[in-house]
Amino acid sequence: MSRTAEAVKATVRYGQKKFTMKLDIKPRLDRDARREAILDVAGEVFMEQGFAAASMSEIAARLGGSKGTLYNYFRSKDELFAAYVQRHCFVQSTAMFDLVADDGNIEQTLVTLGRAYLDFVLSDFAQTNYRVIIAEAPRNPEIGRIFYESGPMNGARRLADVLAQATARGELRADDPLLAAHQFIGLCQNRMLKARHCNYMPEPTAEEIAKEVDAAVRTFLAAFGTKA
Repeated sequence: MSRTAEAVKATVRYGQKKFTMKLDIKPRLDRDARREAILDVAGEVFMEQGFAAASMSEIAARLGGSKGTLYNYFRSKDELFAAYVQRHCFVQSTAMFDLVADDGNIEQTLVTLGRAYLDFVLSDFAQTNYRVIIAEAPRNPEIGRIFYESGPMNGARRLADVLAQATARGELRADDPLLAAHQFIGLCQNRMLKARHCNYMPEPTAEEIAKEVDAAVRTFLAAFGTKA
């Protein structure tokens, strides 16, 4: 196998969380590495200060370069923020779906995905990031579109593929896998996500997440499962 085709499991840190995900092993161009460094620093500034207060000057200063360097990669702060949002969504989705075992039954798959999803989306890091994005979306609907299509919609479609495969195996009865995917996500997140958005409750424990997801899986399988 060529070096450009190889892939390995690696643990990466994103915010305060660690994720195991597949990473391609290939030579990184200096320009690509610099772009990733810019996104790392920009993410820190956006989360600390919000989009409106964040400046290209501040990002450049933390990066140790000039604003001209940033503009070589991103034409504007809006474009930089959009790239950051897309990468944020990619990391979350990749980390979550890489946990799915090829030979796992649908019940265990849903438990694994549900717990990984809530562990991320209810975290302090994800909540802060979400608030920054949502605060910017009314001024810049394109940011809202990028986030929704790269994050929630992409995740629902990937889950729909998992549900469609389970239906083909006879484990589920999901005539509309995408609708079923949205319903499962809603069962998992509805109660706690609202409380977290309102800052009503702290970041939940692993035990609290497990209890919430296990109940969601039982309810989902009662509606869509094929076992009597």
